[in-house]
Amino acid sequence: MSRIGNAIINVPAGVEIKISDSNSISVKGPKGELTQAVDPDLTLEVNDRELVVKRPTNQKRHRSVHGLYRSLIDNMVVGVSEGYTKELELIGVGYRANNTGNLLELGVGYSHQIYFYIPDELKVETVTEKGKAPTIILTGIDKQLIGQIAAKIRSFRKPEPYKGKGIKYKNEILRRKAGKTAAKA
Repeated sequence: MSRIGNAIINVPAGVEIKISDSNSISVKGPKGELTQAVDPDLTLEVNDRELVVKRPTNQKRHRSVHGLYRSLIDNMVVGVSEGYTKELELIGVGYRANNTGNLLELGVGYSHQIYFYIPDELKVETVTEKGKAPTIILTGIDKQLIGQIAAKIRSFRKPEPYKGKGIKYKNEILRRKAGKTAAKA
């Protein structure tokens, strides 16, 4: 029994849902529009501001895609109504981040700058305050795309466990290690 798949998706006011014959769903809201292809075996039912995803049988494949597509559709509904935000911090002396439109320029301890173009679906903003770590803020309606781009930016300089230097998510808790001097004691 899929607890996630059986959950009802509440559709807020201002969000329209269109289901096509080829089993793709389109969600349109105040922030934009997203489309997702859905497994042809699943059925989607919309009744007065609620959407229900149903599976035909209890086969393992049907159970596994049931919760998956319900979560994907829920993420689309939340994205077009509220949007998503992901923040990254650059921890390290001399680490910098600037943006010109959607072109992100990172200085993270290499001999050269890293230039990374953020897709047009997302909006990027860099904040540099004195005494605080530079911050990169990604906003958009597609949760999957924001997570993928944030992970790519983080991969340019992953946080290391000894000093904590690198690019990390805003509320990420890093597991720190003691240095070699701790072994002698």
